[in-house]
Amino acid sequence: MTKEEEIMEFLNAKVFDPVLSSLSASQELKTGIRYTIMRLNEREAKGMVSYFWSAISGTDRSIGFSAKLKKEGFNRFEEAIEEFRVRFDDRWLRKK
Repeated sequence: MTKEEEIMEFLNAKVFDPVLSSLSASQELKTGIRYTIMRLNEREAKGMVSYFWSAISGTDRSIGFSAKLKKEGFNRFEEAIEEFRVRFDDRWLRKK
């Protein structure tokens, strides 16, 4: 498994899949999740990690999207932050 696949497997399980498989999630959320997946898949592992932290730190778009996820009762990147930080650290990124 590549590093990119490992990151996506983690994010799919923790954030993306629950929204995409939900019958109650709004189309706006599902579209946003698909867009986020597309943007992540354009990057190598280091860029994916950077994208995650940018979303956490709060761009205008990510703040609003995070609020919509929370309002509809879904996990956000913020709920996965501790595990992500430990699992996908600089040492992991440097590892071959």
